[in-house]
Amino acid sequence: MDMSLVSALMGAQTGMLQLAMATRLERMNADQGASIVKLIDAAQQSMAPLANAASGVGANLDVTA
Repeated sequence: MDMSLVSALMGAQTGMLQLAMATRLERMNADQGASIVKLIDAAQQSMAPLANAASGVGANLDVTA
C-alpha cells in the first residue's frame, strides 16, 4: 500500500477522533451551563422568603455550644 494513502487514512481517523472529542466537550459545557442556571434559580427562590423577614432577624444568633 502506498505510504501517502496510509498517511491520509491515519490523518482522517485522527480528524474524526478530534471532532468526536470536540463534540463531547461542547455537550458537557452546555450541560454545565444549564446546571448553573438551575442552581442560580434555586438560590433566588430560596432567598425570596427571607426578603420578607423583619430587619435584624438572626443578627444576635449565638452558635456556641
